[in-house]
Amino acid sequence: MLYLLRYIINVTTVHRAYRYRFYPTSEQAEQLARTFGCVRYVYNHFLRQRTNAWFERQERMNYNATAKALTVLKKQPETAFLAEVSNVCLQQSLRHLDRAFSNFFKGQARYPTFKKKQRKQSATYMANGFRWRDGQLWLAKHKDPLSIRWSRYFSGQPTSITVSCDTAGRYHVSFLVEEAATPLPVTPKMVGIDLGLTHRVITSDGDKVSNPRFLRLTERKLARAQRNLSRKQKGSNNRAKARHRVAKAHAKLADQRRDATHKLSTQLIHENQVIAAESLQIKNMLKNRKLAKAISDVSWHQLTQQLAYKAERYGRDFVQIDKWYPSSKRCFHCGHIAEKMPLNVRTWDCPGCGTQGIDRDVNAACNILQSGKAILAGADKLRQHEKKTTVGLTGG
Repeated sequence: MLYLLRYIINVTTVHRAYRYRFYPTSEQAEQLARTFGCVRYVYNHFLRQRTNAWFERQERMNYNATAKALTVLKKQPETAFLAEVSNVCLQQSLRHLDRAFSNFFKGQARYPTFKKKQRKQSATYMANGFRWRDGQLWLAKHKDPLSIRWSRYFSGQPTSITVSCDTAGRYHVSFLVEEAATPLPVTPKMVGIDLGLTHRVITSDGDKVSNPRFLRLTERKLARAQRNLSRKQKGSNNRAKARHRVAKAHAKLADQRRDATHKLSTQLIHENQVIAAESLQIKNMLKNRKLAKAISDVSWHQLTQQLAYKAERYGRDFVQIDKWYPSSKRCFHCGHIAEKMPLNVRTWDCPGCGTQGIDRDVNAACNILQSGKAILAGADKLRQHEKKTTVGLTGG
């Protein structure tokens, strides 16, 4: 295969993120709360400034303009509290705001919204905002190192870190590390995957991975906690405690989904050289009121995201076929396309070649793999053509 020839085992430098939980002291928790508040204030303040500048004066403020305005803002008496935290976090907050506007103008995201105190809080430190030595981490404005629970170790040097506190009150630190990575050994195995609800993943080999349905297992407990929250008086301590219980239930549900998705995506990446999947318009599919809850629970988008970055990290090929490709209605054996294929039809007989008892999902996975291989073969031919053209122009 042409697309297998480009894999050569070599060492490359990549950026990887490692996330750990840590337990701050009371002094560290107080300083982090102050940092989160200042980061949130700066982000919201300049979001309002940039919005007003455009709608009132048709002016665009970029990162440099907001950085200069931040220096002036810190000198004002009413905002002198901004000097109590690391300036690195405040500058990164402006960079995040500028990236949010860039994504909006590119059509990749919605208009930036204000950050809220009740949501997840985070602050980013660059290399000049922290000290990393002998496996210990000191943050700017902190006297003691963080008490991190190491679940795994990394060998590279951190280039930046992000400290966060979720709605359940759990603290995490994420290291962005530059390190050497070696692709996995090349394997001739390839697989196409069809995404479903009864079975989360159906492969072209005929394997079916059941859907764990974590929401169904937690739904009664979560509903009870949300009803309890709705009865509490707004602003009371009891309401804050009830909100915390709801947040813990949601956090556990998210952790279960993420853990199951990581295990499945890692298995697929390690066992296959090529993984082909279908492209789904999940945002439009969620408009179906009968299936929206089940679609949200199965986490298709999270799975494809993990497959994409893990394939790039380990030297695998992950390709998604066109969303209009009739993978379910097309017979893999002869290519006949059925006129209709409602969801209640799980097996069907092909009138073109006479094959009986075709499994709808396995047939779709086989078609997805075939289409993915065709896409990759065309991409490899294009890369070879560009390489020959470049060599010819340079006289190599």
